[in-house]
Amino acid sequence: MSLKSKITGLILAGGRGTRMGRVDKGLQPFRGSTLAAHVLARLSPQVATVAINANRNLPQYQALAGESPVLPDFLDGYAGPLAGLQIGLQFCPTELLLTAPCDSPFFPEDLAARLYAAMQEQGADMAIAVTMERDPEQPDAAPFRQPHPVFALLKASVLPQLDAYLDTGARRMEGFFNTLKVAEVLFEDSAAFSNINTLEELQHHERSTPAPAAPSAAPRDSDPPALPVAEAQRLICQRITPVDATETLPLLAALDRVLATDIISPINVPAHDNSAMDGYALRGADLPADGTATFKVIGVAYAGHPFTQAPQANECVRIMTGASIPEDCDTVLPQELAAAIEGDQVTIAANAVRAGANLRRAGEDLKAGGVAIAAGKQIRPADMGLIASLGIGQVTVKRKLKVAFFSTGDELRSLGDKLEPGCVYDSNRYTLFGMLTRLGCEVIDMGVVKDDPQALEAALREGANKADAIITSGGVSEGAADYTRDIMALIGDVAFWKLAMRPGRPLAFGKVQTEQDSAWLFGLPGNPVAVMISFYMFARPALLRMMGSETKLQTVQARATEAIRKRPGRTEYQRGILSTGADGTAQVRLTGAQGSGILSSMSEANCIVVLHHDQANVAAGQLVEVMLFDGLV
Repeated sequence: MSLKSKITGLILAGGRGTRMGRVDKGLQPFRGSTLAAHVLARLSPQVATVAINANRNLPQYQALAGESPVLPDFLDGYAGPLAGLQIGLQFCPTELLLTAPCDSPFFPEDLAARLYAAMQEQGADMAIAVTMERDPEQPDAAPFRQPHPVFALLKASVLPQLDAYLDTGARRMEGFFNTLKVAEVLFEDSAAFSNINTLEELQHHERSTPAPAAPSAAPRDSDPPALPVAEAQRLICQRITPVDATETLPLLAALDRVLATDIISPINVPAHDNSAMDGYALRGADLPADGTATFKVIGVAYAGHPFTQAPQANECVRIMTGASIPEDCDTVLPQELAAAIEGDQVTIAANAVRAGANLRRAGEDLKAGGVAIAAGKQIRPADMGLIASLGIGQVTVKRKLKVAFFSTGDELRSLGDKLEPGCVYDSNRYTLFGMLTRLGCEVIDMGVVKDDPQALEAALREGANKADAIITSGGVSEGAADYTRDIMALIGDVAFWKLAMRPGRPLAFGKVQTEQDSAWLFGLPGNPVAVMISFYMFARPALLRMMGSETKLQTVQARATEAIRKRPGRTEYQRGILSTGADGTAQVRLTGAQGSGILSSMSEANCIVVLHHDQANVAAGQLVEVMLFDGLV
């Protein structure tokens, strides 16, 4: 893996940017472009992809960034470079993050390589650039080391430490760096790290240095790499947290709800030692070592009606399944293993049963005070029975998750509408309704939203005011009528990703923020199959996490009945039919054409064949991973 592929670049433009007047500092004209564009041009060759941290003029920065995301601070109030670093690490799809400020367009072209070498050599969490400087007021004084902490290379794994530091209310960069192992890298050219703070400095640099060829609005050596599925899932999971609100429900109303607190057993289960079968309770010490022994039956123990007399030597008690074990007894002989039964006499042969057999001990299933069912589990029928067996009639569960959803597109028509030429009936809302309902969400159907910026903004604001999450279908590709990006630059912190998967390449994820409320947004593609696959792979696990549950999709291995074409470098989800072969093993075949618009392939299928990122063509008979539809569709 190349060094470049390990690094995401982050341009820090999240300050108020008012030192140069009304125009944001990073957007100031400079040498035929803008300051931030020059930084982007210098940074792009050193990293796999670039993000911009900005809190003002988001549409202008988005135009500059092109396909790359523009990330407003997660913290309020222009909290400084650490706030930009926090959101950059939250987004970071690679193992390392390289930062540079929007007003420093001259930093070295080998910045990433030199910082990385120092990190590796010193086993550090981060590396920062350092230069030797002289005090202009004391020209004869010895030079001093000047750190440049905004030119830093960090491991993405330091995010939890940064979150913890910011949670204390601290905002100073050096305070956070003191919690890490930092490598300092000395650069000779101090001018390379100078920043342009005033219009006078900007004009000075404009005049004094020959202007290079102006960078384009979004310079790249190539199209930004598509994000692997696993990395997108990690980034989403990293930001999502469970809802806090709970409610207490009668047990009969709790099916499929997520437990908010552990179910603690108030009793032992079973409550007493009892028999695992019909037979004879006796003392194990009385069993014969060889030959046979005859026992006298002195009574009968029934479930719910214990026999209270303790047997003596060579005495036993007729006992039924579930009945309490009589005092001093520790063994049950199954009735079918008796050598002979005549009246109240039972003959037992040596080795017919071992001492201590066929008993269920008190607390063997659950002990009083122990966790019967842990918080976070969705309550199933078996769980309801277990809870009832403990005498518990009410449970505390997470409140239902509210999810708003709508489709976008002028061509879409709802059921009952006239279907004009060039239009199609909206199917995505119905599949989303079914998937969300099956997940146990409270669904808010917002219908079809036209390809109009004002309508889209109004729908997103309404969704954020009503719901915990918003799911849209369509409007996240590169089409001319896809306004989602522009709107989200105004009211949201949303990243737009090209994913290395098929179907479902475009995806948007982030937070919609209004004056009063906020909601997580999952912007899914428009094609029907891509909507369903994207929902299962990204929205479903995130919504479950919000609900406080971590339920994973069930997969099995099956043999492909036919060859399957697959290109390495992306994850593919193909619709299949799982069956049992003549030899009794699981086998799977594809449903046929796998286009992302062929919804009938999902209806016909009973599973998804998962072909992983690095996997190539599959030969007939080769094992593949299969994700079962049971419980999903």
